[in-house]
Amino acid sequence: MTDPVAAVPLLEVLAIAREISERSGGAFDVTVAPLVDAWGFGPPGRPAARPADSELAALRARVGYDRLVVDPVARTIAKTVPETVVDLSAIAKGYAVERVSAALRELGLDRFLVEVGGEVKAVGTRADGRAWRVGIERPDVAARAVHGVVELVDEAVATSGDYRNFYEEDGRMYAHVIDPRTGLPVPFRGASVSVVHPDATAADAWATALTVLGPEAGFELARREDLAAVFVMRSAEGYQTRETPRFSGRLRLAGDDVR
Repeated sequence: MTDPVAAVPLLEVLAIAREISERSGGAFDVTVAPLVDAWGFGPPGRPAARPADSELAALRARVGYDRLVVDPVARTIAKTVPETVVDLSAIAKGYAVERVSAALRELGLDRFLVEVGGEVKAVGTRADGRAWRVGIERPDVAARAVHGVVELVDEAVATSGDYRNFYEEDGRMYAHVIDPRTGLPVPFRGASVSVVHPDATAADAWATALTVLGPEAGFELARREDLAAVFVMRSAEGYQTRETPRFSGRLRLAGDDVR
């Protein structure tokens, strides 16, 4: 019997999104778009001034994953607040990776690497029988460089961070990652979170949720959820790397003998 959720891509994505929203305490939320726009990281572009508290309060009334009612049997989606909108940008790339991977499997392929917008899925092994090796970028605002490499077999890796899309105003840095619970950008740290997971869709969403939560609360949640995650943070001494127990020992730092 066909799963009614999996039969409709949008329902499938929203079902995964809601699960991660609930498990992250609302740190991941596909209805956050109005707040993203207000801070200048959406299609309208950068605002002339910081959004007023009253504006943010009004927008937050439209934001919340619980404002979406999904009926998998009827295959319908309803909004309890008419102004609520859905933006899947923090999960869609991972889902696209999974759909492409499924299509390649149907063609009979059993070893390949798929990448969409930085989210990667490795299926099988390389032609030489070794694991696929995927680079994790260093969260450096000035240059692009590999921080380390992780080996993957039948796994995906997704990365989220605050170091690529940001702006400075009145001496303060505003990153594009918005906390749906507060309506505010996360504190700019020059940091990233990478999540390794069997499913690229989940990896994509979890990386965003952990970035919103930050290196302390995010790490603790990842540990409790038994996620394979690595946090990379800029510090006075360079870059610090913190791995969850599930991830421990998997990252080979740039400069090691990696082929």
